[in-house]
Amino acid sequence: NRVKMAKSESSNRAYVGSKKALAVLLSGLEGFRSPEVRVEQYATDPEIAAEVLWQAYMKRDIGKVSVDLGCGPGMLGIGLLALGAEKVYFVDFDQKVLEIAKGNMAKLKSECKSSGEAVFLWKDIKDFNEQVDLVIMNPPFGVKVRHTDREFLKKAFEVGKVVYSFHKSESKKFLESFSKDNNFKITDVFDFEFPLKATMSFHSKKVKRILVSCFRLERLKM
Repeated sequence: NRVKMAKSESSNRAYVGSKKALAVLLSGLEGFRSPEVRVEQYATDPEIAAEVLWQAYMKRDIGKVSVDLGCGPGMLGIGLLALGAEKVYFVDFDQKVLEIAKGNMAKLKSECKSSGEAVFLWKDIKDFNEQVDLVIMNPPFGVKVRHTDREFLKKAFEVGKVVYSFHKSESKKFLESFSKDNNFKITDVFDFEFPLKATMSFHSKKVKRILVSCFRLERLKM
């Protein structure tokens, strides 16, 4: 039973006992207040976030130190702390969304008693240089500003051993090639119909679904 396993793994201690409980926790967090089109500030769906985080938990990828690159309101990083991460860096260039992330972290502490350390860094991801066990991120897809996703991947490969990263499903060939060039490989692909809610003025549909995959990438042994 996966739920019982989650509760009994003392070396990878979770503060929530199931994927469903994690999704409920994440769904209660505050999202973007005034999302910016140019940097593609779209909230990660809580159910999808919980699925990916639970996969990372079951694979024992949640190590001592992690980073949520381009964290926004902090859903992914907070999910890591709820699943027993010891330390998570939250990195974003937008000071306002970092304040939302801090508020969400306070909510986690009050509801879940997570003892992990959260470090909030107001900076561009290019300026983050701490070495971590795990990188988790939902970067811009490079639709508004080309190659933004490449910059995120490049940084993730520099600082991390294992990377979970969301991209359009059609980007798989690019991911395979770019990973290989940076001594990483794709080990798992989790496919989703990603709901983009109408948060921008130009959106004509309440929810538009696009094919998005979360790629698990691992550094190759030298």
